Amino acid sequence: MDEGTKEHFRWKFYSLTMLLNLVVLLFAFAVISFYLAPQAFRIPFAVIFLVIAFVLIIYVRGKYRETRSWLDKQT
Repeated sequence: MDEGTKEHFRWKFYSLTMLLNLVVLLFAFAVISFYLAPQAFRIPFAVIFLVIAFVLIIYVRGKYRETRSWLDKQT
């Protein structure tokens, strides 16, 4: 791989890593909000965080497959 391709892959990897970290944080926020939020907001906050996390998982999965196929074409 040339340097430009390596740099492009590095940025793709960083973006996927940041999105995965965001998924983990959203799951953590869902658990924390379920236990620590005021009684009226516990379930809605937890559900909102979980829905966003699951949507983001689907997006990350697609981006991962796209990046993986791109990387297979590069080697």
